[in-house]
Amino acid sequence: MRIKLKCSAGLLGLLFAAAALCQPLPVAKRPEDLGISGQRLQRVRQQMQADVEKNRIPGAVLLIARQGKIAALDAVGFQERKSQTAMRADTIFRIASMSKPITSVAAMMLAEEGKLDIGAPVAQYLPEFKDVKVGVEKAEPKRAMTVQDLMRHTSGLTYGFFGSSPVDDLYKKSGMFAGKSLAQMVATIASLPLLHQPGDFWEYSVSTDVLGRIVEVVGGMDLDRFVAERITGPLKMADTGFSLNPAQAGRLAHPDTPITSTGGDPTRKPAILSGGGGMLSTAGDYARFCQMLLNGGELDGVRLLSPKTVALMTSDQLAPTVERHTPVAAVLDSFGPTPEMGTSFGLGFSVRTEPGRNPSPGSVGEFSWAGITGTYFWVDPKEKLVTVLMMQVPSATNVPYWRQTRMLVYQSLVN
Repeated sequence: MRIKLKCSAGLLGLLFAAAALCQPLPVAKRPEDLGISGQRLQRVRQQMQADVEKNRIPGAVLLIARQGKIAALDAVGFQERKSQTAMRADTIFRIASMSKPITSVAAMMLAEEGKLDIGAPVAQYLPEFKDVKVGVEKAEPKRAMTVQDLMRHTSGLTYGFFGSSPVDDLYKKSGMFAGKSLAQMVATIASLPLLHQPGDFWEYSVSTDVLGRIVEVVGGMDLDRFVAERITGPLKMADTGFSLNPAQAGRLAHPDTPITSTGGDPTRKPAILSGGGGMLSTAGDYARFCQMLLNGGELDGVRLLSPKTVALMTSDQLAPTVERHTPVAAVLDSFGPTPEMGTSFGLGFSVRTEPGRNPSPGSVGEFSWAGITGTYFWVDPKEKLVTVLMMQVPSATNVPYWRQTRMLVYQSLVN
């Protein structure tokens, strides 16, 4: 079944068909009922289609929901251009770092159950971090790395491939991503020095992979099982996980040119269950996850978190003294957590803290994050808005396209 969706009230029946297929949110009778102009929504699809024709993107799925209902679910271009396979509303994408918010929710669920103290040292749960040092000089940490540090990327850890410091070089040579398990990967990370003192820098890193290992240790099961049983299963996110079954494999999106971060065979359970970047999902599935957060931790009678916990996660977690001008922040530009852009970071995603400064429209209190493969989402509580963009493109395309998408979505809001 192939579904092409346009952003217009006239194709309401197709939207309902997509809703049944993807299990996303309820569908509005008309975008205007949600304060969104159907006419202005046409600009969104027209621009996306133009970008496909210009080979800027192979294709994309864009879901816009407001007040808990879908205003537009648009699939344009190709799921795979080479085979001329059309994009579908239920196409599955490698979501890369959009895995991080899901892993962060898993950790906060354990915190709510009294099993995990996010203010505690990481070494309390992973003893291999007990003797970690800072820099190639192996200086003593001024304080312990905490679970909270992992969630807000102030742990002192790094990814290695964004920087060129001696510590980054050690990460590159470590082979940590070639480990046989998440436990082995994290043990390798613990054997390496920190790039920074804990709490001093916002440094995008393998922190969420370490957090995923803590979820395994505290939760008593592999991360993929925890996510399936405690998050994606209850939220009816049937197409979200770390691997695909054979029936799902035919719905996987492919970039026009290879992306190094796409991983291996998606039909095989990966050796490393990367809570920082290893999941796959659809726009409809991820919108349900976002709506749960917008609702204060609940969706369709299923409560994962309390409103206070969600408020904590979406608040500014970076002290004014934290240095944010790191190589990754420079790459992210207006999407990085820098004061110049009026943004900061919470527990698992970026948060907007100021009304101006940023070239992209939005609201104070919104939270968002993205994946290096091109995926992007944001939740705007003030506007009761959820937007999920799914595409598979090289990282150089990301920031300009995310900015364009935000402008096109917000221009369609008329009240």
